[in-house]
Amino acid sequence: MRRLNRKKTLNLMKELDAFPKVPESYVETSASGGTVSLIAFTTIAFLTVMEFMVYRDTWMKYEYEVDKDFTSKLRINIDITVAMRCQYVGADVLDLAETMVASADGLIYEPVPFELTPQQKELQRMLQLIQSRLQEEHSLQDVIFKSAFKSASTALPPREDNSLQSPDACRIHGHLYVNKVAGNFHITVGKAIPHPRGHAHLAALVSHESYNFSHRIDHLSFGELIPGIINPLDGTEKIASDHNQMFQYFITVVPTKLHTYKISAETHQFSVTERERVINHAAGSHGVSGIFMKYDISSLMVTVTEEHMPFWQFLVRLCGIIGGIFSTTGILHGFGRFVAEIIFCRFKLGFYRSTSVPLPDGHTSNHLPLITDNSTH
Repeated sequence: MRRLNRKKTLNLMKELDAFPKVPESYVETSASGGTVSLIAFTTIAFLTVMEFMVYRDTWMKYEYEVDKDFTSKLRINIDITVAMRCQYVGADVLDLAETMVASADGLIYEPVPFELTPQQKELQRMLQLIQSRLQEEHSLQDVIFKSAFKSASTALPPREDNSLQSPDACRIHGHLYVNKVAGNFHITVGKAIPHPRGHAHLAALVSHESYNFSHRIDHLSFGELIPGIINPLDGTEKIASDHNQMFQYFITVVPTKLHTYKISAETHQFSVTERERVINHAAGSHGVSGIFMKYDISSLMVTVTEEHMPFWQFLVRLCGIIGGIFSTTGILHGFGRFVAEIIFCRFKLGFYRSTSVPLPDGHTSNHLPLITDNSTH
């Protein structure tokens, strides 16, 4: 009984076979078939390698939603060098809520030479080149996101001690925590002092001839500090053409959640518009000399997620490539053989054109002569 059940099961499985086997005596090989098979296998190998490269690659997915977090503080990371002595300049933040954040809360004033060393100049040129490429090819931002924490730091290398060069500039670096509302971070003449209606700067004791707001922005970012991320103003250098000159940066900050296979962080992207002008009250150009960064917080939040092709999708695409190429090449090979046989048959028919055969009554017949066994003797 067991053997009978096994035979029935085996016969049932044979009937369900969707891949019937053809005896080798019924299979005919040809040179054209071998050529097409070689082309098919080569194409399959090439597309398989390309598909594997696509499978290994990742891409960034952007999702947008309303930012509901309006109670937390916003961190501003600053590293700016101004071509004036530290005792002549002051930096602070004033937001729309009339809240003043003094630079003493987290910024450091460091006397340094304004001129960069050759190594620092090389890094600055590299940053400026990257910034120009980012403005032309926005897709490079995805590469920067994926390489965060893996690439080298964008900070300037430490300066080599040079006793011959006196510090003629002031490096203002550190971070501040401000409210998540629009505000104005500025660097101008004189130290900031609190005021009932806002704030003021002690600039009366500084002569106008010593004003020089030529500056270099080594780093400016919002939110969590992420090494490897290049921000729009990194590497910017402005040289003032006049003592009384105002530099303005209008910044729109977008909260961003970054999730990659390497990091998960909350940071902020921003776009910037620049403007500079000379302060001349006689010509109608009013204002205060200095560097002003007016920022506004977007109500939208962007979630950037690094995604990868699932393995099952890779297998499906791979099976589609292999099966599609086999089917397509089989159809093309069959169609080519059909066309070749038609042309070859017509060519062979040219050898059997009709001939004239004389008859006993003097007439001729245009039909082909009938070949019999007797005619061969």
